[in-house]
Amino acid sequence: MNNIFAPLLGGIIIGTASSLLLIGVGRISGISSILAQTISRPVKEDFWKYFFLLGLVVGSILFLIISPKDYEVALDLSKTEIILGGFLVGLGTRLGSGCTSGHGVCGISRLSRRSILATLIFISTGVLTVALKGVL
Repeated sequence: MNNIFAPLLGGIIIGTASSLLLIGVGRISGISSILAQTISRPVKEDFWKYFFLLGLVVGSILFLIISPKDYEVALDLSKTEIILGGFLVGLGTRLGSGCTSGHGVCGISRLSRRSILATLIFISTGVLTVALKGVL
């Protein structure tokens, strides 16, 4: 699906899924929080969280089957760098009370000041990082 409409379609799907979860279950689709809660304190009443996470995995597998070319990524990093990067992303997610997409999609849509500020910091840091990489 390498075309100019793929990001738009992805955004529509994410927005629709987040809205349906909020309307249907009354919960915010913050993936990092959903995952953390299912690991740290599993509760039978929160069965929807398991289905939500399962849907992410199954959806990814289906997309891999449908469009394997979109999964071809070349990383010029060692396994240690990849693991360290994953750890730092997880740590940042916990410290920031959510991930970039959670704050950006769910928080901004609810006009959360904290999420708006967090998203501005994420984006500014990314822009600064790219600018510094170009200079260095």
